[in-house]
Amino acid sequence: MINGVVKWFDTKRGYGFISADDGNDVFVHFSQVKERQGDKELHEGESVAFDIVQKGKGPQAINVEKM
Repeated sequence: MINGVVKWFDTKRGYGFISADDGNDVFVHFSQVKERQGDKELHEGESVAFDIVQKGKGPQAINVEKM
């Protein structure tokens, strides 16, 4: 898994970006956030761990876990 910090996340639209530790920005969709104590929302500055898959529009975070 890769570590990073939530750069921004729009809860109404259900997506945002994570700034990975290597400096790259990675797209994240609400559907890929693992629920933790009933909470799936991501917040700016929050630490996360995730895997990356390559999609047509670039890298996307999957299996996103709050730390």
